[in-house]
Amino acid sequence: MAGMNILIKGAEKLGLNLTPEQLQKFEVYYQELVEWNERVNLTSVTGYEEAQVMHFLDSLTVISGFPSVPQDKQPRIIDVGTGAGLPGIPLRIVLPEIGLVLLEATAKKAEFLKNITAKLELDNIEIIRGRAEEVARDELCRESFDIVVSRALAPLNILAELTLPFCANGGRLIAQKKGDISQEVHQASRAVNTLGGEMCEVLDINLDEFVDDRHLVIINKVKATPSKYPRRPGIPTKKPIL
Repeated sequence: MAGMNILIKGAEKLGLNLTPEQLQKFEVYYQELVEWNERVNLTSVTGYEEAQVMHFLDSLTVISGFPSVPQDKQPRIIDVGTGAGLPGIPLRIVLPEIGLVLLEATAKKAEFLKNITAKLELDNIEIIRGRAEEVARDELCRESFDIVVSRALAPLNILAELTLPFCANGGRLIAQKKGDISQEVHQASRAVNTLGGEMCEVLDINLDEFVDDRHLVIINKVKATPSKYPRRPGIPTKKPIL
């Protein structure tokens, strides 16, 4: 799959050797993304080479923040505010053993997710349409995931309230961030602690393919999230924990 050379080489730097079958899935994913984007606003990045870096390789960097788990354990992962399925679907393509939930509030985007997961023949994926503030109160979702991932969803103090309630005790939140985030991380410390998290580390992603600074903010879940959180839809954004 010569066309995916940028993705192939970038993935190798992450220790991932993509198979022809996986590369074919990424190819189909790209084509569907571009086609659907003409009628549903999924992404502003549609160039072939650019998408390999900004969508697929960027999603795979999340694996660098995964905790080590026993080989016989299949981690449950939820991608909160997944949009076009990023980073969740690329992670599922490369890691077929994971159980994955894609959470998306917008109906048309959720429709795309149903289409693309069927087209890629990816099983063990559940697509939930809803707001994080509401879905996190569902007993089937609350504090039931080993890993919670999120990409460019909100500032970290708001993101913590939208994501940590999904994370099981002993689990981990991995948030993708860009640029200088030192102030953002500092301002989120109270929210993280309030919601049962503990700041673990900020992992810098140093790949030549990216022209900007990229980081994974890793937060461990060390105690239960108080029952009052998350607050009702819109409140975490209007009145963030400071």
